[in-house]
Amino acid sequence: MKSHRMAATSRAPFTFDHLPITDQSFENALDKARSGSRLNVDDAVELLTTGTDTLGIDPLRKEQVLQAADQRRAEVVGEVVTFVANLNNNITTACNTGCLFCNFKDSAYLFEKRYNGHHNGFTKTPETSRKTVEDALNLGISEVCSVSGLHPALVLNSEHREILNSSPESHNAIHYKSAENYHVDPGTYCDQIRAMKVDQIHIHSITPEEADHAKRGTDWSYRDVYHELKKSGLNSVPGTAAEILVDEVREIICPGKISTTEWVCAMEAAAAENLPLTATIMYGHVENEMHRAMHLEVIRDLQDRTQMINEFVPLSFVYPNTPLHKRGIVSTGATPSEDELLMAVSRLFLDNIDNIQSSWVKFGDSQGLKMLSCGANDFMGTLLTEEITTRAGGKFGQFRSFNEYVGMITAVGRIPAERTTTYDQIVELDTDRPPFGPTLGPRADGTPMLSKTIPSTILS
Repeated sequence: MKSHRMAATSRAPFTFDHLPITDQSFENALDKARSGSRLNVDDAVELLTTGTDTLGIDPLRKEQVLQAADQRRAEVVGEVVTFVANLNNNITTACNTGCLFCNFKDSAYLFEKRYNGHHNGFTKTPETSRKTVEDALNLGISEVCSVSGLHPALVLNSEHREILNSSPESHNAIHYKSAENYHVDPGTYCDQIRAMKVDQIHIHSITPEEADHAKRGTDWSYRDVYHELKKSGLNSVPGTAAEILVDEVREIICPGKISTTEWVCAMEAAAAENLPLTATIMYGHVENEMHRAMHLEVIRDLQDRTQMINEFVPLSFVYPNTPLHKRGIVSTGATPSEDELLMAVSRLFLDNIDNIQSSWVKFGDSQGLKMLSCGANDFMGTLLTEEITTRAGGKFGQFRSFNEYVGMITAVGRIPAERTTTYDQIVELDTDRPPFGPTLGPRADGTPMLSKTIPSTILS
């Protein structure tokens, strides 16, 4: 039996049932990775820790893992680095879930008519959402991504509202209050999706957590929910709210959220409705390498069953303004070496998902580009506005132009290409013919985004 420890970098004094203990060896795990054999959880732990018989991350072994992942990336997707012209249009920051890793949400009572104070949160009406999307369409975007807080008044549709209004005794248990209690009525999820569905724009929205919110107080299934949303114009589903898909970790960082099983059920239901999916991991807080590996196994098994996950997105925990940090539960996030290894092992372990994304919002430009040599082949999107990471203390901006993308991607010797949300269209950019702008959106004409004034509806 080899020696072992909690984690390569210890962050929190928690005792977990699942520890990174393995009889495997780093060398055997690396050989399997290089040969293309399917890795197991023990293999992933070995690669993430660079061998459990050493303290900390071994820099030489780390580079071997990164090289294996980069080679696999080249074999699977080649030298193209993709990105999407998109807009974030989050509906509301009002949320009563109380996740300790999040600083995006605001307690929902702050939005009630009886509250007279000030706050920095927002709730958008469907009309406001539509105007925001209209303005962004004129900049050439092809996707609207919408991930929001769980506003107590948000319901699936008018039928859902009628059901909840007829059962006032259950309102506290299901976190429901009528829209009449709030300064701004967010409408329904279906209202919001219909409002954002302008000129066949791709709507990427309604996480498993939001889907659970959209069926509370009913006997509806997740499939019922996604069926209605698809009829309203939903095109694909973001696999966020995943965090770490191991319940002993979720019980610490997000005890009010759905379980791992529920998250998987929701994703399977969306897939059954023929809605393409993405998947994520949010790491670098209280979890250890075993939890990260177990999470990857959940995602891979889900993809084996559905074949609907178009991309996987590792999200490094941004900690400064979060309750986890303010309460002294964590003092830092993942190290750059941990980021690189998580990206690399994602590429090597997820042998059924072609596209792995590097988030410049989380990593910044320099480290984000480094991830392109650690297994990643996608560099996120223009976003136009980004609130979630920024509120948590992220410092890497809210917007990226096409010219910036071309400059950065070509600087590392790769080929820049615009893509659609589902990667069904990928257009390589002619780097000899600037200026560059989006061409795949319903109103895109190749005009560089920065040559136009970004409307206040988007930036506010």
